[in-house]
Amino acid sequence: MPSRIEVTLKPYFQDAYGIKIARQCREDLCLEVSGARTIKAYLIDYRFTDRQLEVLARELFSDPVTQITAINCPLARKLDYPWDWLIEIGFRPGVTDNEGRIAARGLELFLGYRPTGEGGVYTSTQYCIQGRLSRAQIDKIARGLLANDLIQRITIVSRDELSRLWSEKRNPFYSIPKVTEEEAIKVEEIDLSGMTDRELMALSRERVLVLNLKEMKQIREYIQSQKVQEERARVGLTAEITDVELEVLAQTWSEHCKHKIFNSIIHYRDEYGRETVIDSLFNTYIQKGTEEIRERLGANDWCLSVFKDNAGVIRFND
Repeated sequence: MPSRIEVTLKPYFQDAYGIKIARQCREDLCLEVSGARTIKAYLIDYRFTDRQLEVLARELFSDPVTQITAINCPLARKLDYPWDWLIEIGFRPGVTDNEGRIAARGLELFLGYRPTGEGGVYTSTQYCIQGRLSRAQIDKIARGLLANDLIQRITIVSRDELSRLWSEKRNPFYSIPKVTEEEAIKVEEIDLSGMTDRELMALSRERVLVLNLKEMKQIREYIQSQKVQEERARVGLTAEITDVELEVLAQTWSEHCKHKIFNSIIHYRDEYGRETVIDSLFNTYIQKGTEEIRERLGANDWCLSVFKDNAGVIRFND
């Protein structure tokens, strides 16, 4: 059975992150959240002795001056804080957990022990939410504010449910997010030619491509062009697009890579009803603003290279 260590601030320390979350719930989601406290959890894929866990909790995973810990029991039950709902957010299997990786390295240095599995330590964050909210409203907080459903898993329990759930044999708080499926590698071919608009959008949703209808149609038009078809045949590909190609296009057209929102045309209307058309937020404000500052600096401009090769170079000193 894995070991679990939970860490939070002592009650007389202000939880700035929890305060921020509560404020965002009220201002952004219009939900009456009175407050929030946060807890950090470390799930270790190894069974340590009680003594070892005490040392780890005190000397590796926490600051005893400002924090308190709990070992293999829910710290939320010990909080002198009237929370109503607990939301735990952790990574899905296969998603890189950088904090967990660093913690695993810490274990190795601290005990001379090398954790097993994909990293040995898996981190998650608990949010103890105070407020008379329904489960649907709590789910809205979890999915609309705290978690990215694509890469993170969510566990929601009420205060009354926590003790019962913790004592059950299949305790979700001890579920190790390991990749366990072993499937043969295969390439799937997808026929876009006969798909309706509804089917194209369903494909985008099901495969989490996050492509709109215009983009899906553009891919279909491209793959069906005579030149592309001839080139595909020449290299031994069929007329249908593969799942790999579709995923590559979705990634390169993603907001992260393509910056579609930053580069799009924005119609902005202020509180007085005045409308402004902005052709690229990036060019209009970020890039242009930097250019204006450099012009004002003149001969004293300390920027050597900006907006090139994903790096900025400045003159630090002579």
